[in-house]
Amino acid sequence: MPYAELTITVPESVWISEVSGAHPETTFRVLAATANAATGVARIEIDGNEAAAVCDEIRSYDAVTDLTVLGTGEAACRVQIETTVPLLLSSLQDSGVPIEMPIEVRDGELRLELTVPSETLSSLGETLDRLGIAYTVERIQQDVESDPLLTDRQRWVIEEAIDRGYYDTPRRTTLVDLADDLDVAKSTCSEILHRAEERVLKDYLADERSVPAGTTAPSD
Repeated sequence: MPYAELTITVPESVWISEVSGAHPETTFRVLAATANAATGVARIEIDGNEAAAVCDEIRSYDAVTDLTVLGTGEAACRVQIETTVPLLLSSLQDSGVPIEMPIEVRDGELRLELTVPSETLSSLGETLDRLGIAYTVERIQQDVESDPLLTDRQRWVIEEAIDRGYYDTPRRTTLVDLADDLDVAKSTCSEILHRAEERVLKDYLADERSVPAGTTAPSD
């Protein structure tokens, strides 16, 4: 199946376009989301020094019916937002695109990574064109292995973590240093590593559990 990377310009009618444009140094990291034609709910991490002020601005939008703060940190907070205009999310879902979280919005743009059948990718393009949503295909690779264990981004972060000694004992680098080296937020780096580790471990254990009874497992 094709693998594609898209940069989508969030429509101005969607509140996050204006808010992220007004705070270009702030990253809006969507951790989970669901939507139908009328409403949407998203759990978002707002990462930046103006997180509290950003929350107040979001509450002022008529389309935002509720904002609940779930947790706060030094320069970030996690919120759950309910909205009546889930245009972008519903359009992705209507195209049959499985959305792998987290996805990030920054300065009015959403970065999306997809591994989907060609017809689904075409359907997404047709949906975005029909709705007048601008997008750029940053990369497309055709012969991607069907149902890969890791996404390209997850593989890249894992390989960099291994090369830099993150998994060594003792560790030769910290999560903070690794995130700085890769130019991503610490929380993003942690989330990508966690999801990649989850997939690798579950795949490994699935193989181990499939070993026929009576077979001796190798020792450490």
